[in-house]
Amino acid sequence: MSARLNILLLIALLACALILVKTQYEARHLFIEVERSQTEARQLEVEWAQLQLDQSNLGKHERIQASASKDLNMVPVTAERTQYITLDSKNSSKTSSRAKSNE
Repeated sequence: MSARLNILLLIALLACALILVKTQYEARHLFIEVERSQTEARQLEVEWAQLQLDQSNLGKHERIQASASKDLNMVPVTAERTQYITLDSKNSSKTSSRAKSNE
C-alpha cells in the first residue's frame, strides 16, 4: 500500500512540476509581449510628436507664402494689378473694355 501511495504522490509531484514549468513559460512569453507592446507604444508616441511638429511647420504662413512664390510662381497683389468693377450701367462697358485691354 505504501508503494502505491508513493507512486501516486510521485505522479502528482510530476504533474505539479510540469504545470509550474508551463505556467512560467507562459508568464515569460506574456512579459516579452508586454515589453514589445510598450516599445511600440513609445515609438508611436515619438512618431506622433514628429508628425505634429511637421504639421505645425507646414502650416506656417511664411512656408505657405514661400511655396506659393516658388512652386506656383504667385506674386503678391499690388495696387497696379488690382481691377475694380463697378455696378453702374454707364461704367460697365468701360470696365469690361478696360479688363479686356489689360489681358
